[in-house]
Amino acid sequence: MAAINKTQIDTSFTPVTYDPQYILMVNNLKKYFPIKGGMISRTVGHVKAVDGVTFNLKRGTTMGLVGESGCGKTTTGRTILRLSGEKTGGQVLFNGKEVYDLSAKEMREMRTKMQIIFQDPFSSLSPRLPVGEIIGEAVREHKLVASEEFDDYIDRIMDSCGLQPFHKDRYPHEFSGGQRQRICIARALALNPEFVVCDEPVSALDVSIQAQIINLLRELQEQYKLTYLFISHDLSVVEHISDSVGVMYLGNLVEYGTTEDIFRMPLHPYTEALLSAIPVPDPDAKMNRIVLEGSIPSPANPPKGCKFHTRCEKCMEVCKYAAPEWTEVEPNHFCACHLYNSADAQARANETMKAEMAAQ
Repeated sequence: MAAINKTQIDTSFTPVTYDPQYILMVNNLKKYFPIKGGMISRTVGHVKAVDGVTFNLKRGTTMGLVGESGCGKTTTGRTILRLSGEKTGGQVLFNGKEVYDLSAKEMREMRTKMQIIFQDPFSSLSPRLPVGEIIGEAVREHKLVASEEFDDYIDRIMDSCGLQPFHKDRYPHEFSGGQRQRICIARALALNPEFVVCDEPVSALDVSIQAQIINLLRELQEQYKLTYLFISHDLSVVEHISDSVGVMYLGNLVEYGTTEDIFRMPLHPYTEALLSAIPVPDPDAKMNRIVLEGSIPSPANPPKGCKFHTRCEKCMEVCKYAAPEWTEVEPNHFCACHLYNSADAQARANETMKAEMAAQ
């Protein structure tokens, strides 16, 4: 596989103009990881973990990002926060500023406004620090409050997250999974952020505890005017907490819309399959379950055309050769599927198909 030309990727999109109603604007974001091989460990290919993701996130709302394991959800969140090294291409505008153009000093200031809650509450907490120090470490580092107000400030944050002041002197191993996740939420909240990436924050918890954590996140969002990017593979949770939903497959968004529209009328065959897998608490209910054949292809060598065509029961010949265009099927409901092509888009796809077939 030929090496990726980074300069070409960086210039292969049209930059977007900042719109103040959006706290986050992601435009054609790409993150590739090199594959090393040979005796001199040269780059022989790339894993296309995030391969052209575009969405806008309004202030004070929650966007759910769903998809199978390995589709690039977590990498998308970490790349937005600049936690995975340099991006490969695209734009990440936070409050109108390109995150990857910031200097080290500017990025340090920005860190307090962008936080993350990790999936595993145990491994993300230092076992050597008491809870009060875990929550307050970054507060002290960024000098957010005066030293004489520090203890009272940490107490208020812990109280907001359902933790008691006497918990400050205890260590993470002394808490249950749900309490550890509350500590992680308090640690993120202590920096007074505007935007929080919630990376599957309830997947490691019991169902009853999941409900408590989801309700806590909603209460904190209302109280502190937070904006969430909620990454999950549990569509039932996403439906409950999200205002909008992006469905991700093999590094790409295949559908995006309001939560109501996505669950009312899923457009993409992959979204239909995901929704059909939601369990219904009724033993007599008959579900029209859509079973996807095969497994998700390798992001190091994705299929040509539509990446989903190898598993899609509605696959057409054009799907094997031409990547579908992003289409607004109904107001604010977007889908990347040849089933919804306009006449112009269909003509372009047919031309691509003919060229690919001729080249074979």
